[in-house]
This record gives sequence, C-alpha cells and structure tokens, in this order.
Amino acid sequence: MILVPPEKIAAVMALTPLPHSVAELDDRVRGGLPKSALREGVGHATRSAEERRALLARIVPEATFKRRRDRLSPDESEKTERLARIFATANYVWDSEEDAREFLNTAHPLLEGRTPLDVALTELGARRVEELLWKLFYGVSA
Repeated sequence: MILVPPEKIAAVMALTPLPHSVAELDDRVRGGLPKSALREGVGHATRSAEERRALLARIVPEATFKRRRDRLSPDESEKTERLARIFATANYVWDSEEDAREFLNTAHPLLEGRTPLDVALTELGARRVEELLWKLFYGVSA
C-alpha cells in the first residue's frame, strides 16, 4: 500500500502531466519513464555530483543510460519510481528535502548499518525503508 499520493511521487520525477492515481502512475512506469525522470529523482535523493553519478550508475549503467534515446526500460522505470517513492515518503516524514536527503544517505542501525538509499535499491529493501519511515513518523518503537 502506497501512503504517499502518486502526485508527490511523480513530482519528484518532474513528470507532466501529473498522474492522479496509482493506476495512472503504473501505466507511465510500464510504458517507460523519460530519462529526465531518473535524473530528477537522483538529484533529489543525493547531496553531491559524485553521489548523483554513483546512484545513477547503480540504477542504469552509464553506458546504457547514454545509449537510451528518450525512455527508460520498464525495469529501469520501476527502479526510478521506487527511488522517487522513497524520497517522497522521506520528505513527507521529515517535512524537509534536506532532512530527507540526509536520512537517506546516512547509515542506520536498523538497516544493518547501511544507508536507506542503499537498502531501497530492491523492492523488499524499499518496503523496509518505508516501514522504518512510518514507524519514525508515528513514533512507534522499532
């Protein structure tokens, strides 16, 4: 269950027009998101140019990204949406892009000392990060 509205997720990727339902967002992901969506999402989630290059390459290898004309593959689009969803959730919980970025890039003891961004690169890992964020938001002990 997605608790952050699809409009907020799409805004992280600078998608226009904004989808107004999860189904609309899913259709966009299945059809392949524009390359710019990945650049935007990575830009929101990282603190430096070096971090941006490294994260982008972990989602789509640099040579592959350069070969893509306009659209990402459905698999790459899923990873892009996942990144945007995690950032949108962290931004909602912390109510600050800077704090959300810091949280995502700082090792966390409940994630085996890994950063939430690193853990969120898989769907199951993203669910763990979302669960942690909601526990923080609601003040539930981990």
